[in-house]
Amino acid sequence: MTTRANSNTLPTLLRHPAGSLATATALALAALTGLGAGKAQAQTPVATVPIVDEVPFIVSPDNVTLEMLRIASVGAKDHVIDLGSGDGRIITTAAKRFGATGLGVEIDPSLVEKSRKIAAEAGVGDKVEFRIQDLFTTDLSKATVITMYLLPDFNMRLRPSILALKPGTRIVSHDWDMGEWKPDQTTVLSVPDKQVGREKSSKVHFWTVPAQVAGLWCGAGPLGSYSLRLTQNFQEVTGTLQRRERRWPITGRMQGPTLATEETAVGSLVLERDGQALRLAGGKGPVALAKGTSFTAAKGSDCGKGGKA
Repeated sequence: MTTRANSNTLPTLLRHPAGSLATATALALAALTGLGAGKAQAQTPVATVPIVDEVPFIVSPDNVTLEMLRIASVGAKDHVIDLGSGDGRIITTAAKRFGATGLGVEIDPSLVEKSRKIAAEAGVGDKVEFRIQDLFTTDLSKATVITMYLLPDFNMRLRPSILALKPGTRIVSHDWDMGEWKPDQTTVLSVPDKQVGREKSSKVHFWTVPAQVAGLWCGAGPLGSYSLRLTQNFQEVTGTLQRRERRWPITGRMQGPTLATEETAVGSLVLERDGQALRLAGGKGPVALAKGTSFTAAKGSDCGKGGKA
């Protein structure tokens, strides 16, 4: 896995198919300095600077690669997509050591060819695929795990597409986070020979795509007199459980399709998003005794009698 910069998404000056963050930053600063140094220099066509062949790709160290696969609990049933796959090591390792299938997406043809050769030599050529492809146009829907070592802006551009994936899809990023969407877990590893940045360590961030549960939900069966009104900020959920005129504030956290609430005066709830229903899968307290029944998405602004919210 490498730090990637897509040549179709950067200005001409900074087009580099496999980018070192440190080198790219230095080049950008040098370009800005040159552009502001005077009219004579400003007239020089900076786009002709031969950068593409000079920028190396940055390889994720082996301990980081293994941690990225470990933190995502990659196994034989998984399909891993690596965005900016470089020499293909994370996909090859996922197949060789964990039995997964995988797809590596890379814009440098020479690295794709190298990846295919390494995978074949490792005996997993039939389990993995490497494509010369723009990561922003890649179909991510078949992935159970997505790994990446991208520039921060790229993570943010990908975030809406990632959040639209099937709840429970696991996301791992080397070093860079996704802004306001805070990781579910982060580990820090020692990397003495790290080439990027001052710190000789790497962060591995992990997220699980949360189901969307914001809105009004109306109880059915034994829960017929209850309603749930929820608001959601990524995996963080707050809201109100109501029964007739009584209300209880709730807070909870999404883990894929599952919402687990903290304990309140009426106990705690474990709810699973299943189509247009929130099925009560467990918890503690009197409401949890109705395990197996569901709240359904309201069709209007309230739930009618009993569970009116």
